[in-house]
Amino acid sequence: MKLPKSFYTQNNVVEIARQLLGKYLFTDFEGELCAGMIVETEAYSGAFDKACHAHFKKRTQRTEIMYQEGGIAYIYLCYGIHSLFNVVTNELDTADAVLIRALEPKIGIETMLKRRKLTKKQYRLTAGPGIMSQAMGITTQYNGIDLIGNQIWLEDQGIYPTRKNILASPRIGIDYAEEDALLPWRFTLAGNPWCSKSK
Repeated sequence: MKLPKSFYTQNNVVEIARQLLGKYLFTDFEGELCAGMIVETEAYSGAFDKACHAHFKKRTQRTEIMYQEGGIAYIYLCYGIHSLFNVVTNELDTADAVLIRALEPKIGIETMLKRRKLTKKQYRLTAGPGIMSQAMGITTQYNGIDLIGNQIWLEDQGIYPTRKNILASPRIGIDYAEEDALLPWRFTLAGNPWCSKSK
């Protein structure tokens, strides 16, 4: 079942980041259906989080998409190379989002392998936000797309990890965020081999 609008408009982005573990991310581009189970997320809050692009409610051409009502995609280019896929959450004018960092591949694995130029299913297929987007065919051209639509969407497949099976840790690659870099807002499924490895 597709996640409804009401899921995305909840007001606690950290809790949504936890709840997204076990959900399935789907893409369907030109008849190539792919899906994977979300195993790693990071929460970002525009109101006070120095790691967030919209920290302290900063509004720019890039971040304006984050101020829309939850249930759309925020996809930006990192280092000019990697498209990073985020789920916009909360109500209008709030600027919260969850970065999807890794998936356990489930459907369309041959298509994913082709996109990643790999020959066999392995950790490097979908473990990490940039390569996950590449495997799923997600690029910045889909920035702002409705996640209730038929090209990128998320589903509840009845998998609900318990708190003891979810690990919380600091987010990756945000040393510039000072004390906020220590917030335990990265969530992973304990023991899942498809989670990315922090450096």
